[in-house]
Amino acid sequence: MSLINGLPVHVLLVHFVVVLVPLAALALVVCVIWPKAAQRMGIVLPLLALVALVSVPLTTGSGEWLEAHVDSNALVRRHAALGDGLLPWSAGLFVLAVVVWWAYGRATAPGSGTPGGTRRWSTTPVRVAAVVLSLVVAAGAAVDVYRIGDSGAKAVWSDDFSKTASGGGDDS
Repeated sequence: MSLINGLPVHVLLVHFVVVLVPLAALALVVCVIWPKAAQRMGIVLPLLALVALVSVPLTTGSGEWLEAHVDSNALVRRHAALGDGLLPWSAGLFVLAVVVWWAYGRATAPGSGTPGGTRRWSTTPVRVAAVVLSLVVAAGAAVDVYRIGDSGAKAVWSDDFSKTASGGGDDS
């Protein structure tokens, strides 16, 4: 499917990526830093990251269709090249979300060998590495979404409007 009601599917799917990838990144960072948030979110964290991950190739695939149906220029090619780089960041978000969900779920489960449900990895270098890696991947994903979106906006709007009002509308 390449069009919905005359609009390219890419134009619609982009909104999922723009919302879900940064939301998954934020949720991951909050959960890895604040264990109670991870416990409260539970399976929602990896599911959110999974939906964000799945939305990326759907959006890039529809973008490739759109790229073949518009005039090619440097701005469109740059946007397409940047868009191809988001999948690894999204995959990293998903993998880390699963690890955080699994680690906090296991560490607080009854019979996990930790008294009172305390976290087993809270003072280990593994948790520090998880926090640092989560921050890096979340920041990388969010920055990449911004860069891709900015390049897409420039590709679409670079020459398609007048810098002066046409006088056709009421500006008051």
